[in-house]
Amino acid sequence: MRILHTSDWHLGRSFHRVPMLDAQAAYLDHLVATVRERDVDVVLVSGDVYDRAVPPLPAVELFDTALHRLADAGIPTVMISGNHDSARRLGVGAGLFGRAGIHLRTDPEGCATPVVLSDDHGDVAFYGLPYLEPALVKDALGATKAGHEAVLTAAMDKVRADLAGRSAATESSPGPSAAREDTSGRTGTAGSGTTRSVVLAHAFVAGGRPSDSERDITVGGVAAVPAGVFDGVDYVALGHLHGCQTVTERVRYSGSPLAYSFSESDHRKTMWLIDLDGSGDLTAERVDCPVRRPLARLRGRLDTLLEDPALDRHENSWVEATLTDPVRPAEPMARLARRFPHVLSLVLDPERAPEDPLASYAQRLRGRDDQQIAEDFVAHVRGGSGPDERERTVLRAAFDDVRVDDSVHEVSR
Repeated sequence: MRILHTSDWHLGRSFHRVPMLDAQAAYLDHLVATVRERDVDVVLVSGDVYDRAVPPLPAVELFDTALHRLADAGIPTVMISGNHDSARRLGVGAGLFGRAGIHLRTDPEGCATPVVLSDDHGDVAFYGLPYLEPALVKDALGATKAGHEAVLTAAMDKVRADLAGRSAATESSPGPSAAREDTSGRTGTAGSGTTRSVVLAHAFVAGGRPSDSERDITVGGVAAVPAGVFDGVDYVALGHLHGCQTVTERVRYSGSPLAYSFSESDHRKTMWLIDLDGSGDLTAERVDCPVRRPLARLRGRLDTLLEDPALDRHENSWVEATLTDPVRPAEPMARLARRFPHVLSLVLDPERAPEDPLASYAQRLRGRDDQQIAEDFVAHVRGGSGPDERERTVLRAAFDDVRVDDSVHEVSR
């Protein structure tokens, strides 16, 4: 079975206030063309379809058009909600959409109910695990505690139990199986072997490399879960991290189809084309996405950026310029725009002597999260005595509560 693994469309998102809808439409044109040209059997979208819980109308219209085109092509699509989506809104009409081959999986309690598709080798069960906010789904999934690893483990235990039952039933069926109709409305021949399995999940898996454009999902000081949580399935199609990457041979991120921050300037934006054979072995190929305009991160003194001939190749790029002049130059953005008309971001990072107190403060903050900065502040006001373990727990719980409250507020808007 040939699978096209995508994620993190973020329809409706802007890039430094530049609308991206045209670029997103071009990507979806490319996706539909790839489906037709490469004989894709099923499309996967592993969350963050939209950029926010209440997307703008043009983004909804673009999404609607894409679904119609995939349905018209007769290609089943399996889609889950991500942490940017409103699961309830995205899941409206899921039952009706399923009749057209568009399978929306947005309810955590339905994670063990797969979309079953068939090829010449038998069944493939696609399990959709929408983004699981630990505090909100712990009880529904029967998790031992409210953490990412705990809720994903509980969800995967349900998946593995369902898969084991299906495989046992298949192995006990007498003789070759007859043609059957699966949930896509297509007809295939179910084989007599073990049911193959694919899981869609929206999570931060250890070993993945994040970028600046993903929303923080840290709970209890921990954001990442081990890849071993997903043991027992043939392929795991991940979403959330925006860089295409391989965590293990069977656990992969497709990444976002477009760059949504300058931290992605070194990304090669692609989709995964996965061929899953009858024994569950797979081959993977990266399919490039169209690039509307490349990104460039330039650093140096203003005069150097304006005069260096080596930077000619970036004159048509989206540009982030970091100026290192000791004193802020006059009208830096206007002067940069004369050479780089698509400059979008200006960062001031003046060169400072090592003994400069402002330099040491910036170094202390660089790469530190909210929890670490808060702990440093406590140590500062106490004359060097940092928080004890009980106080760290209180700080961590406060940050978690703010993040969950923000998530609930976003969904309810």
